[in-house]
Amino acid sequence: MADRMNDAADRARPDDLLGRWRNSTAPDLETFEALATEAFAALPEAFRSLCADLVITVDEFPSDDMLDSVEAEDPFDLLGLFEGIGFAQGGADLATGQRPNRIWLFRRPILDYWAAYEESLGAVISHVLIHEIGHHFGLSDEDMETIEAAAG
Repeated sequence: MADRMNDAADRARPDDLLGRWRNSTAPDLETFEALATEAFAALPEAFRSLCADLVITVDEFPSDDMLDSVEAEDPFDLLGLFEGIGFAQGGADLATGQRPNRIWLFRRPILDYWAAYEESLGAVISHVLIHEIGHHFGLSDEDMETIEAAAG
């Protein structure tokens, strides 16, 4: 083991991968919001235009009420949440006093998921965002699983 560590130390450079990770910290809420904004901006314009009135919010964890609404007990089980009335249910036209449709992305559960799987953080954020936008369009979890399975 000591030989491997010495070999690694000999190969290490300040600009290498380990050097970058050694001083890295998890993205804070502000950085996470910027990543979510970037993920949304990368979506096709036709898709984004259908989300014009959609509010995207990043928070640390879901509230107890949010967890109850999806029958989840552990806050790490909920990466994102759609609140509102989907297009298929008439959510395109806001009634007086109706809040706009909102997507929540939860930083800590997403970071926990990211740490457990071999996906980039950007890919995880994009996946959760697109999944919740699917609910905005009125798709169920089962609908989206079928679409994802058909896409390969």
